[in-house]
Parts: sequence; C-alpha cells; structure tokens
Amino acid sequence: MKHQTITLMTFAALGIPGAVGAQDVAGRVNSIREGEVRMSFALRPDVCGRNNGISYGDRSNYSWNDRRSSRDVDYDFDCSTGPGRLVVVRRDGETTDLRFYVGGRWRASSIATDIGTVSAQSASSFLLRLAETVDGKAGREAIFPATLIDSVTIWPSLIRIARNDSRPRSTREQATFWLGQLAEEPATRGLSELVGDAAIDREVRESAIFALSQRRGEGVPALINVVRTSKDPELRKKALFWLANSKDPRALDLIEELLTKR
Repeated sequence: MKHQTITLMTFAALGIPGAVGAQDVAGRVNSIREGEVRMSFALRPDVCGRNNGISYGDRSNYSWNDRRSSRDVDYDFDCSTGPGRLVVVRRDGETTDLRFYVGGRWRASSIATDIGTVSAQSASSFLLRLAETVDGKAGREAIFPATLIDSVTIWPSLIRIARNDSRPRSTREQATFWLGQLAEEPATRGLSELVGDAAIDREVRESAIFALSQRRGEGVPALINVVRTSKDPELRKKALFWLANSKDPRALDLIEELLTKR
C-alpha cells in the first residue's frame, strides 16, 4: 500500500494560505449563502483514505457514503495520509450537508470557496459547534471528522452532546458511538456515567453500553458495574450480552458468580 504524506509545511511551500482561526472559520463559512466551502486541516498520523473510504488505527475502516468515487478529491495513492478535507454545503444561508475526505488533491470547482488550511483546533471547534447547533444531517455527520483531527481533546464535548436531550437522538447516538472509539480512559469513564444517568433516553444509554463494549479492556469494568448496579433489567441484559462476547476473564468471573447465586 502506497502512502502520501502532506504536511502543513508543504502547504506553505505551495503558497496556500496559512491556518485560519476558529472564529474566522465560522465567519467565512457563514458568509457563503449558496454554494460550498472547502477547508483542509491536520489529522492524526494513523489516518489515511482514498475516495470515500477512510482507515484509522490498526484496522478500523469507515465508508463516508455509498459512492465509489469522490466528487471533490482526486487520488494517486492507495491510502493517502492527510490532510483532512471538508466540504461544507450551504443552502439559503444554512449548513445542510458535509463531505469529508482524507488526502488526495482538490478537484476544480466553480461553486466552491476554498478557505485554505485551518488549524486543528479551529477545525475541531467548527465541527463540534455544528454537532451542538445543527439539527439535520450536517450536525450528525460533523462528529466523525472531529474524532480524527490531530492533537485535540474532544471527548468532553462529545459527552456534553450525548447528555443534551435538546439534540436529535441520532446526533447523540453518534456522539456516544465515537466516544467508544476514542482510546482515552476519561472517555470510558464518561460513558459509564452516561449509562447510569436515568434522565437520559434509554436508546442513548443503550448506545453507551455498545460503545463501552468496543473499549475492550477499559470497558469491561464499566459493563460489570452496569450489571451489578443498574435498576433497568434491559440495560443489565445488554451489558451482560456484551460481556459474554468479550471473552474477558473478568466477565467470565461475573457470569460464574451470577449462575452460582441462582
């Protein structure tokens, strides 16, 4: 597999504008009433992509949509490692859709405004703000790109979104799912708290249980705690299901304990 790395230094060498600040990003996007806005930003080094397929971590893969080819980006390599490329679709002064790619090079467009390279923090802030304020597809799909941005901590924002019952359920479930993919212990702790919050919709709490199941080693104690302490039998059942599939010795000890008490 071939890899191509494009750094921020490369952008400077090519004469592309430098990083745009967080407020400038939102301002420049909002200034476009009709059309598309393009921006680029740094991603984690373990992320690469081609067309609408994105790989990250050791073996995780994600397909942005069902199209086989990209409408916005050309690729010369099997898996191009950066930068992140975001297309923001604007209709009647509102953000209605997003398209996200990794690597490659922009195709020419007569309707797109390219604001150049934005800082990782600015890109993260912009995407999370969309998730927190836009009710439609764009808000929901803003979460995944934010999880791949380099050198930013986003789990507190995702926890906040997951807890916010004013957000669409699909957006909250996306936040919960991607929390489970983040390799950070605080994210796991937050998911455990989310499961135990009776004020949260059951569907969101069930998503949190699934996210915990994806955390493997760190998620097992939290799932065990759900089985031991939750007053909701359906949540206990789901937690026990994922524990049984984890093949973790601690899960087997719990199952043995439960069966012994029958």
